[in-house]
Amino acid sequence: MPRNPAPLPVRLYGVAANLLEPLAYKRVSENLSRQGIPANRLPERQGHATAQRPDGDLMWFHAASVGESLSVLRLIDHLGDTHSDLSFLLTSGTATSAQIVGKRLPPRTTHQFAPLDSRRVVLRFLDHWRPSAAVFVESELWPQMLRLTHAAGVPLALVNARISDKSARNWKRFPRTARHLMEHFRLIHCQDDRTASHLHDLGLSQAEAGMNLKSVAGPLPFDRNELHRMQGLIAGRPVWLAASTHPGEEEVVLNAHRAMTGGNADALLILVPRHPERAHDIERMIAEHRFEGARRSTGMTITGQTRVYLADTLGEMGLWYALSALTCVCGSFTEVGGHNPFEPAHAGSAVLHGPHYANFAEAYAGMQAKHACVEVADAEDLSSKLTTYLDDPAALDALRERTRAFAAAQAGVVEDFATTLSKALGLR
Repeated sequence: MPRNPAPLPVRLYGVAANLLEPLAYKRVSENLSRQGIPANRLPERQGHATAQRPDGDLMWFHAASVGESLSVLRLIDHLGDTHSDLSFLLTSGTATSAQIVGKRLPPRTTHQFAPLDSRRVVLRFLDHWRPSAAVFVESELWPQMLRLTHAAGVPLALVNARISDKSARNWKRFPRTARHLMEHFRLIHCQDDRTASHLHDLGLSQAEAGMNLKSVAGPLPFDRNELHRMQGLIAGRPVWLAASTHPGEEEVVLNAHRAMTGGNADALLILVPRHPERAHDIERMIAEHRFEGARRSTGMTITGQTRVYLADTLGEMGLWYALSALTCVCGSFTEVGGHNPFEPAHAGSAVLHGPHYANFAEAYAGMQAKHACVEVADAEDLSSKLTTYLDDPAALDALRERTRAFAAAQAGVVEDFATTLSKALGLR
């Protein structure tokens, strides 16, 4: 645990964060308001609680956004089953996470927006919630939040940690600062060997590689009535999904969709951009590729002539996975490094992906070993694989079953990890 004074970068950061907190609050509250968050919940970002603290021990989980928040729900569920007197607080920073997680909270769990990382805000937050233990998820490492929570005597753990090679190089430029922050954690659970190796290089012996918690999160929620309605509109046409596209990837998937041959002339592409604010530009691209398109956010519906459905809304990815027998997980045709393959796998959608998947290298390696996913190199290769599977329902069903089985096999590991986490944090 840190005993020496904070390094200069940490102290300078603290001064800046404290001074800029009013401006930061103005910005984040405006963003949350635009995304439909009620005004009475905005002060949570200043540490003003809008819910009562339950009696007894309280375990605090802090995550950044939707994926990180969903990844710990099954862990919270299991801890709740094994610790009947324990309550849980889950904090996150985005509107989408609040809206989606709010529908799936385990028993005895409260969601709040995370406090901004200024001293007075964090202290206000801690004074109300008085957590018995705190768990930070992936890379949500706010210096003042960590230091003040540790100073309050709260045991800390970091779970599902992931550090890219680029981030690791930056950390190694300031090793004392990195060690100072990370030494607050009694346990550092890494989602891959690469992250554990980087942390060991920094002298953090408590870092251990384990499972990726996203592998046990289960299928994303969706509106079943809307699924049935959409299935009626599609009326049995072949459907495939391009999930979480980034700039440059729309060209890949649209070119592949255009090049498909065989019995797929009426195939429907559901295109979901990672950042919906890019939808206007993508809509123009769809027209330039001479496709009949429809855009969900503007209320357009799928007709028999629609070839590309631009799904530019937030919080509906579970619906698209459930609707599509075949998903191309994007972020993998650029240097983004890929996105979570477990979400479509849990939904029973077969997984295709591009050649760049460093963010989930071990997950894809495991899937490839079980023939539970298919890598494609480019638009031409993607088109070929789409034609293969959409022309051959039996081959597609077999791939879907292998994908689903791989995802299901991950679920039992969470129990062992919950026991390890409980011991590290001194939970009774």
